[in-house]
Amino acid sequence: MAERTGRGIDRIYKGMLRYGRPAPDYGISDDYTVTVRMSSAESDFNFLEMILSHEDRTGRAMPIDSMIILSRLRYERRLTTADLAPSTQNSEQETRSALEKLAEAGLVEAHGSGRGRTYMLSAKVYRTTCQKAAHIRQAGFAPIQQEQMVLNYIDKHGSIKRAEAMDLCRITKD
Repeated sequence: MAERTGRGIDRIYKGMLRYGRPAPDYGISDDYTVTVRMSSAESDFNFLEMILSHEDRTGRAMPIDSMIILSRLRYERRLTTADLAPSTQNSEQETRSALEKLAEAGLVEAHGSGRGRTYMLSAKVYRTTCQKAAHIRQAGFAPIQQEQMVLNYIDKHGSIKRAEAMDLCRITKD
């Protein structure tokens, strides 16, 4: 797939990221050989469904840069534009533009402003991938308050079950 011209590398990345797997690792390649490590992790079909749904809504394939951003945020939770730019192999300005398009599509949320602005996956993505409580924990509060977390969860998802509140607040039923 990855011949001398390198056209297959995007295909490998898209294939892995599209199914919710970690990005391929080319870290031990050198000037003469390309060595790639691909994860054998299970596919995340909820993540794939979210990608396909987005593509159906927009009528076009999701760009590889966007998939790389979503994958990094999925595994590392909260990142800045400067953190993401090397992965997309674009300037910070181009990466910021891709992030803003993802935010407009409802896939990413921005927190803060200026150079300290961070990005994380949106409540919609966490809901689609069946990790609703993880979003609220990741969004966090200055002083974590359980009541505030539950109200925020209800605001984002409409309702909450006892088991979800226990998981969200990391408390037992007692």
